[in-house]
Amino acid sequence: MNGAVPSFDLFAPGAAAVAVLVAMRITGLMLVAPVFSAKTMPVTMRTALIVLFTILVQPFALASVHTAPAVTPATALGETVIGFAIGMGAALLVGAAEAAGDLIAIQIGLSGATLLDPLSNASSPVLANFFSLFTVTVMLALNVHVGMLQAVGTSLHAIPVGSAINLERGAGALISLAGTLFVTGLRFAAPVVATVMIGNAALAVLSRAAPQLNVLSVAFPLQIGLGLFALGAAIPFMASYVGEWPVRYDNQLTALFGAFAAGGR
Repeated sequence: MNGAVPSFDLFAPGAAAVAVLVAMRITGLMLVAPVFSAKTMPVTMRTALIVLFTILVQPFALASVHTAPAVTPATALGETVIGFAIGMGAALLVGAAEAAGDLIAIQIGLSGATLLDPLSNASSPVLANFFSLFTVTVMLALNVHVGMLQAVGTSLHAIPVGSAINLERGAGALISLAGTLFVTGLRFAAPVVATVMIGNAALAVLSRAAPQLNVLSVAFPLQIGLGLFALGAAIPFMASYVGEWPVRYDNQLTALFGAFAAGGR
């Protein structure tokens, strides 16, 4: 090879089928990937991005296949699932942050304060909204959205378009990956939840030591104050964890590609 960048040629042998399958893979990514799947993004813009990315990626996908693939319901579903898996790795981090915000809002008594989430176009607790937007902002600053597109390009070599995939093992890898949502969410919420629990324990001791004190009038504002203070102190650590996510994301994708390709060819 002379290192030249291949050009888009829709009339080359098998080029049309490869373009359709690449579009299905990118569509699967767009279904769940943060920012790309936002409800506020117009459908026309999302469609234009799918077409643009397909034109850019199709020549490399065509160079990775040995025989012209066939566009069938099975291959189209397989490509969509692969793109879905690529986007899921990044979507889980945002989902974990939002789950942490829900848990913190319940613990400190702000679950009733809801706000419209611009990403999902649904009402959610204000802290869940804050955590979600904060995580997406850090991810955009780290170019995770570019990393997802690079992952699509990497997947074309690991799992060429149209090739048979192992859906059973791939689905198992996706399910195990979803388990990290709860673990990560608990890590985000743990400092605030622990602080509020300590505060509640202190109030319980105080109510026993001074029965004449109206603890109920003190507990609510104290819970909110302690929770917000702990949240402010934990934000830098949360940002540090999100900053390390690209490395974890690469490891997750390596495991996912290996699962989908195992026994598929």
